Amino acid sequence: MNLAWILFYLPIAIAALNQLVLRRNPVVPYLATAASGVCFVISLLLLGTTDSAGFSWAHVGGLDIHIALKLDHLSTGMMVVVTGVGLLVHVFSLAYMKKDEAVNRYYCGLGLFMFSMTGIVLSENFIMMFIFWELVGLSSYLLISHWYHKDSAADAGKKAFLCNRLGDFSFMIGVLMLWGISGCLTFEGLKSWADAGGVAQASAGVLGAAILCIFGGAIGKSAQLPLHVWLPDAMEGPTPASALIHAATMVAAGVYMLFRLQLSIGAEAFEGFAGTTIAWVGGLTALLSALMATQQNDIKRILAYSTLSQLGYMVMAVGLLAGEAGMFHLYTHAWFKALLFLGAGAIIFACHHQQDIWKMGGLLGKMPVTAASFAAGTAALIAVPYVTSGFWSKEEILAAAFHGDKFLFAIAVGVAFLTAFYMTRAFVVTFLGKPRSDDASHAHEVGPVMWIPLAVLAILAIFSGFGFVSEKLNATRPEHIANTTVLIASIATLVLGVSAGFVLYRGKESDPLSIPLFRNRFYFDGIYDNFVVRYFQDAFAAIVHFFDELLINGLLVGGLSRGAASAGDLFRKLQGGQLQAYSFAFGLGVILVIHFIVFL
Repeated sequence: MNLAWILFYLPIAIAALNQLVLRRNPVVPYLATAASGVCFVISLLLLGTTDSAGFSWAHVGGLDIHIALKLDHLSTGMMVVVTGVGLLVHVFSLAYMKKDEAVNRYYCGLGLFMFSMTGIVLSENFIMMFIFWELVGLSSYLLISHWYHKDSAADAGKKAFLCNRLGDFSFMIGVLMLWGISGCLTFEGLKSWADAGGVAQASAGVLGAAILCIFGGAIGKSAQLPLHVWLPDAMEGPTPASALIHAATMVAAGVYMLFRLQLSIGAEAFEGFAGTTIAWVGGLTALLSALMATQQNDIKRILAYSTLSQLGYMVMAVGLLAGEAGMFHLYTHAWFKALLFLGAGAIIFACHHQQDIWKMGGLLGKMPVTAASFAAGTAALIAVPYVTSGFWSKEEILAAAFHGDKFLFAIAVGVAFLTAFYMTRAFVVTFLGKPRSDDASHAHEVGPVMWIPLAVLAILAIFSGFGFVSEKLNATRPEHIANTTVLIASIATLVLGVSAGFVLYRGKESDPLSIPLFRNRFYFDGIYDNFVVRYFQDAFAAIVHFFDELLINGLLVGGLSRGAASAGDLFRKLQGGQLQAYSFAFGLGVILVIHFIVFL
């Protein structure tokens, strides 16, 4: 377990050293990158380890809170994903963030984030997981609003923080409810409780409500409807941070937590309205996000909505009691989506921070390595059969939907078509044709510090789904059962989606399709801004301001200060310096004393 504790503490130790001691020292990025490399090596060494250890952190009544690490097949496999993507993001950032004035603060944020994610993945109980769940929210806020001098970045950070707080409050309620039902909060304790018949004896309604409240935490962290609005805006942060936060780690934490719960209390606890609700929230998120992606022009926003859609797939799988399929897709998706985000970062870097795909074009000849790696990531995302990792994991989710709910299967098939369509659109408009701006005309291939991580991720995007790789990396993988209907639907949607995207967008100078409903994201943001924010947040803020000014400032603070000043004025007037006034006051005092003694 010593290696596990090093893995746990090293990121925060290096982050603290960088921020508190080294600060502006140019060695900070390299030290942080070296630490991430050590964490990745430790993660590889821990593969196949099963153990747990910890210490008592607090004791409240009958509740003993432990900080304890749990090593098993699920956590060690997930740590390889977190540290692997984290290492490549650190390396990529050496070039991408080189000229940033606050690069040391950026690497400190990465270290804090890696520490927080490690705590979630290795946590042995729900209390520890919730603590690090909150830390992930804080560190993601710091990274999203890294360029806080831009109003859009500052607002995006606040939006992400508030949306996650709503989900976290639901998560906390669910954890407390589960504790009240089972009497324990450790994952092993919950498993023992379930094995002893606790699920069967518990009220189905109360247990389902607890599961849905815990799912509320995943809605916030994994950006599911209706709290999905923060993720696209979070693209205001540095692109490498987007690859880490929004591809492989933070947004996947909700799926990981749900599957950990499902392993602990059993899939049968998710049967009924709880599982159905989770599955439909995931399915609708996948569908609406895919529709939104078809009309976005910002390359990072296209990938952001794609992430929302794929997360919807994973959540839907958990709701359909096929958590293994969801976790397998989380594993493959982490590699190819990190590749796409870093590829987008390379494109933005080469095009002088231009993000509009309609101001790109012709980059295939100018950036061949980036184009090839982006093509590999696109192929994995659209699930090109038998040769990409995304095919193997998406097939498992489609099969689970086919056997579990035919309506959700139809939605999943539609999402597969839309994914092939919007990713073909993005690739054709970005890489093919001729340059549509000076930024694209002067673009050139990025240096090896940036393209080597792309090459590594491209290899994983292709091969990580194959058994000889996924088994060695401890990926959670369901047993594959071939289904002809699912395979035909998958291939048909791929061919139709790619064909439609290629025919519609090849050689076009502007978007031939205009669907305001999709382009404006189903007006979710407008509804939130004009109704939720204005009538709830702003109204509540006005009420708080009124009480602050009237009661606290006006009566308590102001009233006490004015009372003290008035008393001071009164006593000051008695000190006039006139002897006859003092004699009169003395005589009056004597008379009053005699009166009280004699007559009272």
